[in-house]
Amino acid sequence: MTDESLQPYQRIVQEVRDRIRLGRLQVGEKLPSTRVLAETYDVAPGTVQRALAELRADGIIYSHQGRGSYIRESALDAVADPTSQAIKRLEDQVADLTARLERLERDRNSASSDS
Repeated sequence: MTDESLQPYQRIVQEVRDRIRLGRLQVGEKLPSTRVLAETYDVAPGTVQRALAELRADGIIYSHQGRGSYIRESALDAVADPTSQAIKRLEDQVADLTARLERLERDRNSASSDS
């Protein structure tokens, strides 16, 4: 999907996701105000609100009335590309298998020293 085929609110959502993925937006960082985002993307404030609502629904941001919107700690998981997610799952599986192997070796060594 090219940027031209995206609705204006989707373009904002995609850019926020990309900026998080690239490390340009950090966990806990405050997003610009609705007014600033509307000016930046040359859209109506309602369009920005729709984008923020989608980002909230996806668990990427949280908002405080009157204080603004912030990047959630879970945002990194929510924006990770499929390849990164697959690598993370594989790393977790390797760590689990390593722990099991170490436990088996420890049990085997313990059993052989008892003989």
